[in-house]
Amino acid sequence: MAEKKSEFVVTDKRKFTAEGELRPETQGEERPAQKPPDPPAAAVSKKEAAPPPADQPAGPPAPSAAEQQAQNDAYRDSGKNFEQAAFRGRTPQDYEMNFERLVASLYMTAMMQLGLVHEEGQQPVADLLGAKQTIDTIGLLQEKTKGNLSDQEQHLLQNCLYELRMGFVELTNALARQASSDLSAPGGKPK
Repeated sequence: MAEKKSEFVVTDKRKFTAEGELRPETQGEERPAQKPPDPPAAAVSKKEAAPPPADQPAGPPAPSAAEQQAQNDAYRDSGKNFEQAAFRGRTPQDYEMNFERLVASLYMTAMMQLGLVHEEGQQPVADLLGAKQTIDTIGLLQEKTKGNLSDQEQHLLQNCLYELRMGFVELTNALARQASSDLSAPGGKPK
């Protein structure tokens, strides 16, 4: 029997290139994509294994200073409209993001991930991996801001990290005790 080979063609239907420019085929009729020749296997493995050149940043290019300024202005203007509707009776400073609020937000996130804080009527659920990552994030903040914080900010970070790390240790120890007691139960199998 003769084998039928069907040609598989991939057509890129995105309207923009990686550089953000409009593709020429989107302005008129779409042209069928031509299949590039298959590269030799050795070329593929070298291409995949080679890291990007050091002078080229990973990811898309950063926005220009003018684009960043325009975005910042638009964000601030939309924030003013939001403030008028949302802050009824309070000042924007009551809701302004600062270092203490950032740390407090991460602290509460970690507490929820440890299952120590939960909605009323809901069963606490622990996310140990998420809690560890959040605790490590606060630790990273402490390390990277060393020498740049007020005494109050440094004290807040130390207290949050101490409480969260102790909570994490207590929870993981309790889980380990529970696992060992399940294994030492008659039958030796976890429940």
